[in-house]
Amino acid sequence: MSIIDNTILFVKKQLENAEGGHDWFHIERVYKNALLIAQEEDCDLIVVKLGALLHDIADSKFHDGDETIGPKTARIFLEKEKVDEVTIQHVIKIIENISFKGGNFGQQFYSKELAIVQDADRLDAIGAIGIARTFNYGGFKNRALYNPAITPNLNMSKEVYKNSDSPTLNHFYEKLLLLKDKMNTDSGKKIALERHKYMENFLSQFYAEWEGEK
Repeated sequence: MSIIDNTILFVKKQLENAEGGHDWFHIERVYKNALLIAQEEDCDLIVVKLGALLHDIADSKFHDGDETIGPKTARIFLEKEKVDEVTIQHVIKIIENISFKGGNFGQQFYSKELAIVQDADRLDAIGAIGIARTFNYGGFKNRALYNPAITPNLNMSKEVYKNSDSPTLNHFYEKLLLLKDKMNTDSGKKIALERHKYMENFLSQFYAEWEGEK
């Protein structure tokens, strides 16, 4: 089997008990998004594929905030598969820099491949699936749906963002609605625009129902 086939099997095994918004199906959607965007970009397709498949191999929020586990897990696997060191380092950089981590976090690395995988991941965080994932994770963390008395915090540091337990609806303002303007590629921007509009319509309906207007 190819390195991609082996990686798919590895990721499926690693994430078989993962939370519903960060499971294999999330990885598969990001992978498909990345391949779609990559068609319009000059890039190293193997790095894009491996980066997409391994980007959430050990998400820090499910490992007490430890951001080193994902890169270490990916490196051990890729070395076992005898992937060259240049490719391994590039994939590790993608894993380390892909996440949002709060609006005040400065990305430490850039490549076309990271831009593609990052856009693919962000697309899965918005739109209909993004809404579903947001409330699924909020339920997983036993967070309130919405509390008008708790306003979104738009100036969070990385640490505050990681440890936030604010109502789920606040996440739209603290992250999801910001992603449209943070997309890297032309393809990503076009897709994000439609998904952003869908979220805005959802929020309008949510507030109307909350107030008993509809």
